[in-house]
Amino acid sequence: MTRESAVLYATLARPERQNSIDADVLDELGRALDQAESDPSCAALVLEGADGVFCSGLDFGAAAGELAAGGTGMAAGGEAFLALMRRFTTAPVVVISCVDGRATGGGVGLAAASDFVLATERSRFSLPEALWGLLPCCVLPFVIRRTGLQKAYGMALGTRPVAARDAERWGLVDEVSADPNETVRRLLVRLTRIDPVTVGELKRYVRAMWFTTEETEEHALREFTRLMSSPVARQRVESLTTAERLPWETRRQEGRSHR
Repeated sequence: MTRESAVLYATLARPERQNSIDADVLDELGRALDQAESDPSCAALVLEGADGVFCSGLDFGAAAGELAAGGTGMAAGGEAFLALMRRFTTAPVVVISCVDGRATGGGVGLAAASDFVLATERSRFSLPEALWGLLPCCVLPFVIRRTGLQKAYGMALGTRPVAARDAERWGLVDEVSADPNETVRRLLVRLTRIDPVTVGELKRYVRAMWFTTEETEEHALREFTRLMSSPVARQRVESLTTAERLPWETRRQEGRSHR
């Protein structure tokens, strides 16, 4: 984390794991949000990636370890991830995601839950979970809130990356810019004039108008846990982490074995 004027920057920098999400990353992002909330002079928390990747979503290596151990930690991990995205939508500090490169799965969720999403031209957004026999259970409500149902459904079912300009037209991205940090500076001109209490009240008001409830979040967590423990997901996650075989390669192999 670094502090610059009224902004706290949190950078996802796990190049060896494609800036994926595990328990440690969730803890670090939670601490960053704690720090931003506790500082009255902090107007915004800016989330960034590194090395051309914003965030690649779930750390499949960590997930494979959980599955091998019986999957007891999967529900807790899903709950922690959902709780973090929920905090993005309720915290009395403005959360800004600056996407420069690839955002995948849970990375799209982090962006969609943010108050502002700024992206460069080379950025791409995708929900590839279906390829692993999974669904973007926890992510989808936040994407729907930005894009509407059909666009979010199309991303989940089509699994193809969405270009930055298309994401901007859909509402997933607020602005495409060659220099997102310059856009952050322009936003701060106004944001620093707003009382943090008002920021929090506006977020809570908007959240109360949305369809997501405790029941829908519990349903999302149940589905996430169920799907992660399904035979298809287990096999494909294990194939990726042990044999480095992608889902479609696994599917071709499965097809040959049934001939």
